[in-house]
Amino acid sequence: MHGAVAAALPSRAPARLVGEKPLLRFITCGSVDDGKSTLIGRLLYDADLAPDDIIAALESDSKKHGTQGEALDFALLVDGLAAEREQGITIDVAYRYFATDKRKFIVADTPGHEQYTRNMAVGASTADLAILLVDARKGILPQTRRHSVITSMFGVRHVVVAVNKMDLVGYSEGVFRKIEADFHAFANNLRFASIYVAPLVAKDGDNLVHGSANMSWHQGPPLLSYLEGVAVEDVMQIAPFRMPVQWVNRPNLDFRGFSGFISGGNIRPGDIIRVLPSGRDTRVARIATFDGDLESALSGQSVTLTLSEEIDISRGDLLCSPVSPAKTGDRLEAKLLWLVREPLLVGKNYLLKLGTKTGPAAVTEVDARIDIESGLPQPLADGSTLAFNEIGDARLSLETVIACDPYVENRETGGFILIDRITNETVAVGMVKAVAASNGRAAAPLTELSYASMEGLPLVRESFRPSPTRSLVKALSWLLPASVSTFLIVYAFVQNAELAAEITGVELLAMFALYYFHERFWTRLKFGLATEETQPGDDPGL
Repeated sequence: MHGAVAAALPSRAPARLVGEKPLLRFITCGSVDDGKSTLIGRLLYDADLAPDDIIAALESDSKKHGTQGEALDFALLVDGLAAEREQGITIDVAYRYFATDKRKFIVADTPGHEQYTRNMAVGASTADLAILLVDARKGILPQTRRHSVITSMFGVRHVVVAVNKMDLVGYSEGVFRKIEADFHAFANNLRFASIYVAPLVAKDGDNLVHGSANMSWHQGPPLLSYLEGVAVEDVMQIAPFRMPVQWVNRPNLDFRGFSGFISGGNIRPGDIIRVLPSGRDTRVARIATFDGDLESALSGQSVTLTLSEEIDISRGDLLCSPVSPAKTGDRLEAKLLWLVREPLLVGKNYLLKLGTKTGPAAVTEVDARIDIESGLPQPLADGSTLAFNEIGDARLSLETVIACDPYVENRETGGFILIDRITNETVAVGMVKAVAASNGRAAAPLTELSYASMEGLPLVRESFRPSPTRSLVKALSWLLPASVSTFLIVYAFVQNAELAAEITGVELLAMFALYYFHERFWTRLKFGLATEETQPGDDPGL
């Protein structure tokens, strides 16, 4: 299972790489039997987006596995597993691709059952929008709230609340308005950029592709029209450059490249990149692909980069922008979704997989649990942790330094999974909130110096700037012993303690003034001249 989740996290392709039409990735989620699969199947059927052979197979399957009597069971267009058809439920994530004149779509139909929450999380990890199904008879259920929190947790910022089965409540506007108000009140604590609430009847096609005569009181567009027009920003195109190294490509002695999936920003030959966690800066020589070299590459492409110099890079390292580098450290603050029946054990060793990097990790503390009713964090009782399907804030300790981003900044380099080292089962999905290092510093000082030197900029060395306090302590540390020696020598000659003390005091003041002037002004003047005279490529030394 962990392979499926890990593969899902870094698989988002930008719209411009799929074709001229923009691409929208969305999921259907919600509680059990709310009509998720039926909605997608009926939408494809009414929009004439399902091929004739698929429709013919649907007619045959409806007679054998259908739950709608003599009518077509549109859920079977999406539910393809034998177990799903036998039980009439969704178990695995089913992906469907379709396109209209205005847009291309990839939809992930996810299961509603509590035991398959992990599969729903896989679909949410790559989605731009979520269609949250609600049964008009039941209203907002705990699983509805859980899926809402998970979609928000995974960075989905656009939500359509599809109030289904309106025919079973007499197409009542009052019922619809109450559900709409309840969801808005609950979602106030979630970070959704847009919420569209629509009444519909999935099995009959009401308000899916065409407006519904039974619900003329609803003034919004049908579902498909809304999906075609919703504006979803692709922030990864303008994000800082990120590319986790997946493979060191060494086919022969004359070629050494680093292959991976660009998870943010863009890159061109000649650009400076930083290798993390080592902190080494270098330049890109070529962008190689199977079809030839590229003049540039951007988020969503898999490429091989060759560099201008031979440096040590291996699988799991992160190539990134030196201007806005990723964070490095061995301590993480993260939000966790616990996926297994056994509760989380604080201190137990797990494997943490983030991008292409895998290493030992342990949860050192669980700070809070997310209350599904309110969506807000709640303090934990002493000794308790996270149980099955619970979400909480935790702290993790890693055995090795890792390079990553906060999840809100980059979903690809900020999402990870925890794997049980004995069973090899994925036990949790996590989102990085903050990164730190056990020694208090996330990067070596040389990391920041190397980029400036490559750009021909003077290196700022704050250690050259003396502080008055430091100069005073340093002066006293050797002037006082010298003054004692002076006093003893003078007293030996004059046999007068008062005179010896006066001579020693004058010497002490004179020497202290000269030393302080030297430290305070002469060294500062020397440092300023050295900085001004530094030329590109020079290294005045530390």
